[in-house]
Amino acid sequence: MPPETDRERWRRRGDQQSAAADSAGSALRTDGGDPADGGQSMDAAGTARGDGPAADAGQWRFPALSLAWRNLSRNRLRSFLAALGICIGIFAVVVLGVFGTVLQLSASQELGGIGNQVIVSPGDGTGEDALTSRQLQEIERAAAGRGTMVPLYTDGGVVSSGMDSTAAQVYGTDQPAALFEGAEDPLPARHRSGALVGAGLAESLGLQVGGSVTVADQQYRIIGIMAPTENVTPIQSDTAVVLPEDEFGGGFNQAVVVAETPGDAASAAEEVRNSLNVRVEQVDVFELSEILETIDEFFTLLNRFLVALGGVSLLVAGVSILNLMLMSTAERRGEIGVMRAVGIHREDVLTLLLVEATLLGALGGLVGAVLSILATVGLWAATPVGLDVVLVWRNVGYLVGGVTFGVLVALVSGAYPAWRAANEPPVEALRG
Repeated sequence: MPPETDRERWRRRGDQQSAAADSAGSALRTDGGDPADGGQSMDAAGTARGDGPAADAGQWRFPALSLAWRNLSRNRLRSFLAALGICIGIFAVVVLGVFGTVLQLSASQELGGIGNQVIVSPGDGTGEDALTSRQLQEIERAAAGRGTMVPLYTDGGVVSSGMDSTAAQVYGTDQPAALFEGAEDPLPARHRSGALVGAGLAESLGLQVGGSVTVADQQYRIIGIMAPTENVTPIQSDTAVVLPEDEFGGGFNQAVVVAETPGDAASAAEEVRNSLNVRVEQVDVFELSEILETIDEFFTLLNRFLVALGGVSLLVAGVSILNLMLMSTAERRGEIGVMRAVGIHREDVLTLLLVEATLLGALGGLVGAVLSILATVGLWAATPVGLDVVLVWRNVGYLVGGVTFGVLVALVSGAYPAWRAANEPPVEALRG
């Protein structure tokens, strides 16, 4: 059999490429309108293969995606570093956002109980030291159906037992169970005699139930120990002594409304203002929920700052992708010129380059999302936070939003290099 000539070899190779293109179908549009020419033109540009119909059937279903992946694989280290920047940026955005949310919700849970209280006291400009009977009746009417109104006398004093003494908060009320809890046994519903002491005070003075304590030179028998107050509230029991209201002559300088919900507390406070402070401000109404609102505003601002800080790292990653695409298109200038010269539309070149940038963002975003989930799980495992503050929709929003933002940053960063390369005249590109 005579040896194959060069002409016959090139003719055989062309027949193989034509057969591969016919079996794969239309891949990219060309100015000549022949799909096979488009497939062969991409082969001439070095971005596609003609190894056979079976090998390339998958890539022709998504030609831009498969060709973009192959182009990125040419310089794996450079592509890896660009995707790593996106990965770090998304990790920073998601993790900082999730950590801020966990911190905010945890603080709200710890302080949530104070939102149910409203403290009413005589107005500063009235010159009165105690609430009048009428004012107490109006406050009780406002609390009806919403919670419990507890008249309270508050003062400071020296508490002693034996040779030991310390300063303490002194409360006078006949309804201690509405405000405090017992350390071991329940507190009496009505307080008629004796003294209730806080757990911290009992520990410092060595007090116990059945013993005695001296308050303002008056000795009282201890009938119960109060548990420490867990919520942040002005009415603290840990270093306090609670005496019957009769010990103070029946005068109350505060009224505490313990509502069922924060909404009930706000409604009761508004009704008290409308009934007692219409013309003259007779009473001061302090809603502890205002503290929660201030704290919530602070954590919201902190959370936004943390997310913005993470967003800066994403923008830096976008600059690295811009640099990568500029270098890549400059190095492939002649290749792109060949593609344009053989009939590949500029829209197809633009799409190919944009898909390359989007792939970098998607790969970095996927890895960044996985790392963020692992970091969140680690936070839950290493700290006492509960799943109820971790598995919230806001954190899911940070995850989805972070990945989406990362892909958009990559796409925008690659837009200018892609547009520039696609719109360069083929003759100028081939000149180099």
